[in-house]
Amino acid sequence: MTEGRGKFIRFQGDGVLADRGTASAPRSAPSREAAGSGSRKTGHLGSIHEAVRAGDIKQLSELVECGANINEVDVLHKFTPLHWAAHSGSLECLHWLLWQGADVMQVTTRGWTAAHIAAIRGQDACMQALIMNGADLATQDHRGCTPLHLAATHGHSFTLQVMLRSGVDPSVADKRDWKPVHCAAFHGRLGCLQLLVKWGCGTEDVDSGGNLPVHLAAMEGHLHCFKFLLSRMSPSTHALKAFNDNGENAVDLAQRFCKQNILRFIQGAVWEGNGLEDQETAGQGHMECLQWLINMGADNNITNKAGERPSDVAKRFAQLAAVKLLEGVQKYDMGVENETDEHDAEFFMRHGVEGSTDAKEDVCLSEADKTEARMRAYKKIVELRHLLDIAESNYKHLGGITEEDVQRKKEQLESEKIIKGLQGQLEYERLRREKLECQLDEYRAEVDRLRETTEKIQVPNSVASEDDSGESFREKRPGRKKTSSGGRL
Repeated sequence: MTEGRGKFIRFQGDGVLADRGTASAPRSAPSREAAGSGSRKTGHLGSIHEAVRAGDIKQLSELVECGANINEVDVLHKFTPLHWAAHSGSLECLHWLLWQGADVMQVTTRGWTAAHIAAIRGQDACMQALIMNGADLATQDHRGCTPLHLAATHGHSFTLQVMLRSGVDPSVADKRDWKPVHCAAFHGRLGCLQLLVKWGCGTEDVDSGGNLPVHLAAMEGHLHCFKFLLSRMSPSTHALKAFNDNGENAVDLAQRFCKQNILRFIQGAVWEGNGLEDQETAGQGHMECLQWLINMGADNNITNKAGERPSDVAKRFAQLAAVKLLEGVQKYDMGVENETDEHDAEFFMRHGVEGSTDAKEDVCLSEADKTEARMRAYKKIVELRHLLDIAESNYKHLGGITEEDVQRKKEQLESEKIIKGLQGQLEYERLRREKLECQLDEYRAEVDRLRETTEKIQVPNSVASEDDSGESFREKRPGRKKTSSGGRL
């Protein structure tokens, strides 16, 4: 194959197909048989690996009780039971193995941990369990690929999102200086590419050959990825003119590998003067349009080329409202009247999101098997809560102080401090009230005194005014007599 393109190598020894340094984990015959029959494989299973591939938790526990090693490596593929659980999506078996202390960092001959296998297979539920149990997502295989590289390569965007949310660095490069964004662009994984760019991955990072992600998309003819990358590069003409170490730009690579769709798009954009605008993507959560389509009878089980239903696309873009509308609210919302009863099998038939979103399960369990698995998981919760209560009691008997006790003591001290402050404020207000009442009594006494003084002053004035009026009356009367006698004369 021409240099610069992905190299495809068939490994006859283990049936693994690798492309550009990444690979798909081997397919297990027992798990396929289980998937075809639609129920879990029954009967005696020869090894612990077969029990895990079949998803038989009872057989797995029996084999371990009989002395089987939970980290035993199989002869052909060099997989441990944990690798096979991550590969086949045997979620309950994976949980059980982790409870028993299975090594999450044990690697295969290719340097793959169980997290690498889960990323390849798109087992996002298994990936979450591995992360919770301390899996190192920065571990690189023999080609320098982390689980992020492998998830981006195989287009498992939901698994990729689970890892990104855990805080892993998405800018780690492999031995060819390929970052996850290069893997997504080369393999045409638009959903993964959009997710990586959203999380801050650069679209202008170059690999060891000087290739930008847009070069790899043009080389492989992935038009949607090519358009998206151009829309995220400013200016877009810079990406079209950028050269790799061989002196080739995106147009040269598209011509060399006969990618006519890329050439037509570039020529149309240049000749017609069309701007390279942002492309519309699936999973935007337009609820009114979605409701209208459903009302008009649109098939919500239709799949795209990647085998995704509309609900899968909504999950990939974290549009929970759209997921509820497409899959039914009853799958996610449970009424308050539904109380947990570990002896009621019907309760455990009602469930929320289960399993992986990316992977199509290899182990196809019946509804009865799924119900039993949920009942066993809930029984484990009850058992561990009881053990936790016993352990806390023992710890307290030995004089230990739990975090709850410390928190309770802090809250008590804080409450006492608040109460003390309020009591001080109350005492201050009481004294202030007493002082104001004393002042009020003094003011009332002063008012009474002033009223009495005012009354005493008003009484003499009234007597004096009466005397003055009497004297003036006597003085005026004789004068009148003289006048009248004078008039007569």
